[in-house]
Amino acid sequence: MKNVEELLVEEVIKDFKNRQQDRKSFEAQWQLNMNFVMGNQYCGIGYNGEIEDFQKQFFWQEHEVYNHIAPLVERRLAKLQRVRPVMSVIPSSGDEQDIKTAKISKRIVNSIYNKLGIYNVITEATKWSEICGTSFYKVTWNSNSGELLAKNSKGEKINSGDVEISAISPFEIYPESVNCSKIEDCRSIIHAKAYHIDDIKNKWGVDVEGETINVFSLDGISRNLGGLGFNTNVNKVISSTRDNYAVVIEKYEAPTIKFPNGRLIIVAGNKLLYVGELPYINLEGNKRGFPFIRQVACDQAGSFWGTSVVERVIPLQRSYNTIKNRKHEFLNRLSMGILTVEDGSVDTDNLEEEGLCPGKVLVYRQGSSAPRFMSNGSVPIDFTYEEEKLLNEISLVSGTSDILNDSTLTNSLSGTALQLLIDQDETRISITAENIRQALRKMAQMVLRLYKQFATLPRLLKIVGDNGELEVLYFSANDITSDEVVFETENEINESLAQRRSMVFELLNAGLLQDENGKLSNSMRVKALELLGFGIWENAQNLNEQHIKRASKENAMLLSDKLPDVCEIDNHKLHIDEHTSFILSNDLDDSKKEELLKHIRVHKEFIKLSGEN
Repeated sequence: MKNVEELLVEEVIKDFKNRQQDRKSFEAQWQLNMNFVMGNQYCGIGYNGEIEDFQKQFFWQEHEVYNHIAPLVERRLAKLQRVRPVMSVIPSSGDEQDIKTAKISKRIVNSIYNKLGIYNVITEATKWSEICGTSFYKVTWNSNSGELLAKNSKGEKINSGDVEISAISPFEIYPESVNCSKIEDCRSIIHAKAYHIDDIKNKWGVDVEGETINVFSLDGISRNLGGLGFNTNVNKVISSTRDNYAVVIEKYEAPTIKFPNGRLIIVAGNKLLYVGELPYINLEGNKRGFPFIRQVACDQAGSFWGTSVVERVIPLQRSYNTIKNRKHEFLNRLSMGILTVEDGSVDTDNLEEEGLCPGKVLVYRQGSSAPRFMSNGSVPIDFTYEEEKLLNEISLVSGTSDILNDSTLTNSLSGTALQLLIDQDETRISITAENIRQALRKMAQMVLRLYKQFATLPRLLKIVGDNGELEVLYFSANDITSDEVVFETENEINESLAQRRSMVFELLNAGLLQDENGKLSNSMRVKALELLGFGIWENAQNLNEQHIKRASKENAMLLSDKLPDVCEIDNHKLHIDEHTSFILSNDLDDSKKEELLKHIRVHKEFIKLSGEN
């Protein structure tokens, strides 16, 4: 009789196989999209749901590929590369301490994004979503990464741990139902990935029997493509095998009455690797949830999977290939000619092999008609018209028209009209850009929640301050009081670098960035340079910021030691404001409060002596 563990493993494997069948039609479409992007465009989905190749019907048939899908995907990716929003965190209350911790949370998010190279991860995920329609981010906590804290009695390293963010292809994710429109609607999600058995042993400590696993890979093979007399090599998505691998099935179950914290079951090779509650408190309200974030190119109503523009362009690409190939076949007939020969008048075998080469002596039977070329006319103009119409349709459907490359259009329109057309063209891709921004917002929230859950010990971050200076920030879980992330910038796809620079210069000329004395502060100068795309050009630190930091250090010294003496170079007004805010936002005992009040009075004496108001 089977025990509970074996029954659980069988249940997970059976559920996984059922989900594979439910998703089979989507997988076939993704494979077809990938083949078309890579140039293998004479293929389709057969009755068995597998990708089948289309062969030449005749040896002379033109079977060439004129790939316009790859450039349009690259063009969309280039535009979506501009989606790099700056995050901010809203404080949980108006309290001074909550405002400070919100600023710390903002710096944590931006620092972690830079440290993990998150924008490379975004690029990888966006490639998957543009080709297949859907991609995922997996946000987890790796206890083996981070700084080394100590070693246990066995010599094993104990690290501080850190967040890990990876891009996941849609081939690895299996939702409970394809009709769930978002991850939160799923009661369970399976993440299945092939691992080498040695990696499974190192990660989970379980010996698993190796298998031969089918995986998708690329293969450059000679195919029945090309034209008359030559062949073409193209890449193709094929199913290959790997030995000594096993599929690791991670099944994440949402919280239920029976399992209030949810459940995570990990199975590989008919063995149970792990079972327990969901490991991460990554949802609003300190709830446990799935560590996945979904990103789509275009939403489909009532479907878990998004739609790619490649799917829409495939019929147009097939038609374009057909038109071009038929046109070239017509040109072959015109250039090479078609001979008509009276039966028995010539040696047809020799004529087929050599043709009518220049200087050839053609001997034909006396009294018979000499061979002659048939009249094929000229290439119909309809080929050219249809070719141009298909190119326009491809640009229209994909939302990647190159307006500036059309000299006829650019020469006949004013600058304002061209700008309106460019704005309209960019707006069509803004839906995809907004999907990426929302995915990044959820990612930032998950990062903050994971740090709040696991960063129990103080951690060190090196960050660049507002004025370009390098700062060292110590924080712990107690410093993260809010995870309400918002965007500081609008959708970046709606404005180019040139537009942003023009706007900054207009604001400077209008005097909107200067202070009441008409001067540009150091911090505003650095911000303007950053908006102009020059990064942090200036290392000069804002003097006011330095005074505020000094006053904050004095406040911290009050709690642990005693306040330093007031210095004559202090900005006394800023010090008074910072000390007053510290008194109002902290519950100080009477002795500490009186000490700080005396300190404030000394600042006021300096103000009176200097004659300032």
